[in-house]
Amino acid sequence: MRCLVVEDDNEIATIVKQGLGELEGDVEVESNGRRAYERALTNNYDIIVLDLMLPEMDGYTFAKSLREKEINTPILILSALRELDDRLKGLSMGGDDYLTKPFAMAELQIRVKNLLKRAQKASEVTQLTFQDLKLNRLNRDVVRAGRKLDLQEREFVLLDLFMSNPNKIIGKQTILKEVWNYDFDPQTNVVDVLVCRLRNKLEKDFPTRLIYTVRGVGYVLKSS
Repeated sequence: MRCLVVEDDNEIATIVKQGLGELEGDVEVESNGRRAYERALTNNYDIIVLDLMLPEMDGYTFAKSLREKEINTPILILSALRELDDRLKGLSMGGDDYLTKPFAMAELQIRVKNLLKRAQKASEVTQLTFQDLKLNRLNRDVVRAGRKLDLQEREFVLLDLFMSNPNKIIGKQTILKEVWNYDFDPQTNVVDVLVCRLRNKLEKDFPTRLIYTVRGVGYVLKSS
């Protein structure tokens, strides 16, 4: 599990990090709403635990903006706002669950586990589709506009990563981890070369682009 905790109260953030760390996860903490949003755009988190009253970007805007980017990372809202209207607003803006403060750590852990299980089941799909591009995980077929494309293994894994996260910027470190299982930067251009090869196969002789470079950040699969 990779979790982002967005909480500006240092004491609560520490407690949550310790408690979720017991689930054998990698827990990151961010106190600023705007910075947390940028991190959520460029990293693959399994779940986000989100406070609502945050500096620079409140939790409602955070959740709504992620969903508008079609980023479906599960969001558990953890807030002192207890009124029904607050809970309904949080859930309608993109939250998947809502737990009020003060809270019991055991309940938070169970709610996180349930959200992770739900997300895992939802992700167990055999075919991904983006515009006229289709990827089949069972037979490893990739088809664009009815034309079958011949991809090498790492090209296929990279495309699966992009299609699982459409309109989301994928950073170099994430690609190194997901495609090569590297936890470090080998200081080579292997990512750039692989993206270039995949881009050529996906876009050559087709009228529209699919993969865009975000300079200094990473790459994104999006509509032209």
